[in-house]
Formats: sequence, C-alpha cells, structure tokens
Amino acid sequence: MTSKFKIAGWVALGVLAGGLTTMQFQATARNTVAPLPLEEMQQLAAVFGMIKTDYVETVDEKKLISDAIGGMVSGLDPHSTYFDKTTFKEFREGTTGKFVGVGIEIGMEDGLVKVVSPIEGSPAFRAGLKSGDLITKIDDTFVKGLTMDQAVKRMRGEPQTKVVLTIFRKLENRSFPVTITREEIRVQSVRAKMLEPGYGWIRVTQFQDRTVEDFVAKADKLFKDDPKMKGLVLDLRNDPGGLLEGAIAVSAAFLPKDVTVVSTNGQIPESKAIFKARPEDYTRRLGADPLAKLPAAIKNVPLVVLVNEGSASASEIVSGALQDHKRATIMGAQTFGKGSVQTVRQLTADTALKITTARYYTPSGRSIQAKGIVPDVMLDETAEGNLFSALRTREADLEKHIGSGQGSEVKDAAREKAREEAMKKLEEASAKKNEPPKPLPEFGSAEDFQLQQAVAQLKGKPVVISKTMTERKPEDTKAQ
Repeated sequence: MTSKFKIAGWVALGVLAGGLTTMQFQATARNTVAPLPLEEMQQLAAVFGMIKTDYVETVDEKKLISDAIGGMVSGLDPHSTYFDKTTFKEFREGTTGKFVGVGIEIGMEDGLVKVVSPIEGSPAFRAGLKSGDLITKIDDTFVKGLTMDQAVKRMRGEPQTKVVLTIFRKLENRSFPVTITREEIRVQSVRAKMLEPGYGWIRVTQFQDRTVEDFVAKADKLFKDDPKMKGLVLDLRNDPGGLLEGAIAVSAAFLPKDVTVVSTNGQIPESKAIFKARPEDYTRRLGADPLAKLPAAIKNVPLVVLVNEGSASASEIVSGALQDHKRATIMGAQTFGKGSVQTVRQLTADTALKITTARYYTPSGRSIQAKGIVPDVMLDETAEGNLFSALRTREADLEKHIGSGQGSEVKDAAREKAREEAMKKLEEASAKKNEPPKPLPEFGSAEDFQLQQAVAQLKGKPVVISKTMTERKPEDTKAQ
C-alpha cells in the first residue's frame, strides 16, 4: 500500500451502526481548486455581510465560516463531515481504541441521545444505564437541539471528573439523574472461546488499531487449545466497522495470499484501488507480518461468518470477501450497507474535511453501498423469530445516502410497516407484563440462537432457517 493510502481511525464514543467509518487518510488538501460559481459565491458573501451588519448581536466571523463549511458538507451524505479543532483532535485520538468518557454506545432518537449499549465494565455500566435509556440532560444542558457530536463533547472530559446525566427510561415512565465519574475507557475489540471440543468462536466488535494483533493472539490460542479444530465461527454481528487495514488483515487470515479482498472506485485517481491479501496492504507497522503467527490450519478450517443489520463497513468488507471467494458460509441477516469510502483531508493543522470519495466493491465487483451483504443462510434472532430486527436503522434508511451505482436500495414501505408493527408489539407486550421486553441473549452465550445455528451448519446438522426474512429489493435503476 502506498503512503497515500494511510489509514485513519474511528470515533471512539459509540455512534449508530455504520457511522464508524473505514477510510483513507491524506495529510494535506489537494492542490487543485475547482472553478467557483461566481453568482452563488456573491450570494454567499452577501449573506455573510448581512449577518455581520444586521443580525441582532455580534457574530464571530470564524464561527460563521466554520458553520458555512459544516452546512455545505453535511448536505452531501450521512458520512461526510467537517472537523473543527476539537472534533478533529478527538477523531485522531480515537484510533487507539481508548477514550475518556462514561462508556456508552449511543444513537439519536427524537432529538435525544439514546443509549444503544453501555460498554461492559465502564462507569455507565456500573451506574446501571440500560439499552434504550434516553439522555435528556447532560449536566445543566438540555440534549434536545444538540447534535450527536455536541452531546459526545459534553459527556467527554478529564479522568475522575463527574458528569450528571438525566435519564428517561420509557418502559418505567420515569426520569432520574445519574452522576458518573469519567474514566479512560478501553474497548476490547476481539473476544474468543471454545464453544465445545473442536468448535471455536471469535468475535470482532470493531476494527481498531490493535484488532489485528488481538485477533492473531486469540486465534492462535484457540488452535493451541484444540489442534484438531473442526470448525470456527467468526462473529461480526453489530460490528460497525473501523479501520480498512484491519478488515483486509482479518480477511487475509482465511484467504489465499494475493487474492483480492476489496476494491474502491471514485472520481479521483487515488480512489481507484485494489487491496489484496498481502502484508503491504494490511500493515503500516515495520517488522514481521502479524499474520505469520497464525497456525496454517486457519486457512482451511470450515468457517461460518455471522452478520446482522448492525454489521457495517469493514465488517461488510470481510464478509463480502469471504463470501465471494467461497471461503465461508455467511449466516444471519442482510448487513447495514455502508459501502462508501471516506477520505480525511487536513485543511489546517487543526481542522479537516472527511469526505466521501469512493465506493467499496467486493472481489466479484458487487457494490456494498445501500445494499449490504446478503447472507447465504438467513437466520432469525431467536427461536421465536425477530424481536428487534425491524427496528434497526440501515444505510438505505438514512437521509441523503448515496446509491450503490448499480441500482441502489430505496426506503421500503413494507419495511417501514414492519418497523411500526414491531414497535407496537413490543409496547403491547411491555404494557401487559408491566416490564420491559426481554433483551436478546448476549452474543456468544449458551442462549445465542444464531450461534447455535452456526455450529449446526459446521456440523452438517439441520439449521432453522428464517421463514420471514428475504433479501431487500433494489430500486429500479431507471428511477430518479
């Protein structure tokens, strides 16, 4: 990989699945500047002047320019963004897989911060925050009206400082304050264990700076614990993505050397690239190939990859590569569909632009964008069916998402109806029992239905295939 394809990182305090972005990093902005539309630039200057002279109070000029840039970029697609001094610093620090905060993965719901999941062992976890909790205030600041980045900024801080979160727990219909002491949060991105003699499980929760080294260590231990490994499950469910380098390396661990893992294509020459299963495409560090420590048997062990609607970006690259090369059976639900490449270009020493520059394609040339990876075997979440699947957001649900370039997916009326029905059922069940719906079993636990089906697949036993899930239909390529 050349220097122009250095890898940048992911935002450490959790976001909606698919928001953690695989990307390339370029240290300086491109020297070429496109011709400017004179009339529109005059309008922009006129608005700037009016605000400066006529607005009710004085407005900082730098803030006006910064807001103008941010608005211009945010109108492009859900993943392009402008980094000011603070957010760029946080972004670059995020590649380490550690940050100082309360320890929650978050999304937005009705203008409020929603707790997607507290990170196990974190201050938020110990304080009793639950999935689905809504944060209405951060200290004395109301969350309504804040962007996700602004909310994240207020929850971050220095170690051992306190933050008061006001929580609204819908199912209990009550609000209450929780005081949390900030700590450094270390995200463990790889877990592994033997499920039973001969069958192992490796879970990658996100692709961060140490994922490759941790993956190699965990896989090596599994094969040492059981040299006669009969099958392996690679669990990428709810993995929102991260570093491209990590995705290439994990794919290369199972694939023959030099086969294509993923390609990218866009307008500029730098965006046209092919990444292969070779050390120069998955390591930036000097020294030996980290995959050299893996046992040779990993190349041939029967493999199942578990994915779901929360599997995005880098995890879709891995599942797509292993599927196209027929190296693994992909099981679960159709993935998120985050198949765009973001390049980070520094504007100044402290600011940068993250802009979508290309799309990802699987080795066979399939676009991942707004489509995702369709499993070989569709699985429900539980033996009773899908409880939460319809509620999850996908790339195609996001406003201003770009198309695949091959006939992209549009919002599906049937899916919108299924989401409404699923929410209604959950609310009715909760009202009857006067208690929250039973959460899904922890991934990797004995109650993990999809993992049970993956092991059955490896053993050649019958698998309980979903009776309701079908591939999401692409839109007519002629549609506008």
